[in-house]
Amino acid sequence: MVDHKNVALLGTGIMGAAMARNLLRTGHSLRVWNRTREKAEPLAAEGATVCATPAEAVEGAGVVVTMLFDGPATLETMTEAAPRLARGAVWLQSTTVGVDDVPRLATFAAQHGLVFVDGPVLGTRGPAEAGKLTAIAAGPQEAREALASVHDAIGARTIWAGDDGATAAATRLKLVCNNWTLALTHAAAESVALAKGLGVDPQDFLDTIQGGLMDCGYVHLKSGMIMNDDFTPSFGLSNAAKDARLIVAAADAAGVRMDVTEAGVERFRRAEAAGHGGEDMAASYFASFDS
Repeated sequence: MVDHKNVALLGTGIMGAAMARNLLRTGHSLRVWNRTREKAEPLAAEGATVCATPAEAVEGAGVVVTMLFDGPATLETMTEAAPRLARGAVWLQSTTVGVDDVPRLATFAAQHGLVFVDGPVLGTRGPAEAGKLTAIAAGPQEAREALASVHDAIGARTIWAGDDGATAAATRLKLVCNNWTLALTHAAAESVALAKGLGVDPQDFLDTIQGGLMDCGYVHLKSGMIMNDDFTPSFGLSNAAKDARLIVAAADAAGVRMDVTEAGVERFRRAEAAGHGGEDMAASYFASFDS
């Protein structure tokens, strides 16, 4: 019998580190690994065992959580972990990956006797640190009880999108949600840029829409970052650019045109080329100006 309170978390970036802290606060035994070990080291002081390899991290784990950059990085890391994966362990695959990546990951899970759950999360640094993410998941009924304490630790609610993780039902829903998030980010960035270009105080823009149907908390959050010149990453621009490309690829395969999202991919490309990839995705703002 595997112990589902014994968790391995692979990938301790902005989201993974926050998830790790909430797992530790809720009594889980946690082993962590990150490609750049320095990003994982601070978790040792909070009770995590920091491991040198993915295989070391997953040894004895009843639940393996992956929070890495993309599908290929996830498959590579799990392949490194393979020698010590416990048969019957639940793999909560929380990386935002492409629709086509999910069946490959599910096949790997089946080959190694893992219970596969397609389980991306919705949220950024703040909700992750507060344990208020929205977990989107697809997987067999047996996994729901096994993951209950993990989902309770990291999120405010869990949306079960299906019973078979291999169908990418959760990933498809996550990409739709992320498309909305990215569109709002670009709209806020362009509106602040336009205000400045036209000699309008951006705060007047925010005050004018305040409380109306066009208002939302997100536009104040991202606009405020731009106006305060504070691009501390809550959702990194390079990660957002990757997600935007995944959305366009999924839409293309489905025969859906995504003109706004394709334009957003180009905005992220320009901002990334100008050196803003490590900043918050609100740095899309810089794509509005010649470098």
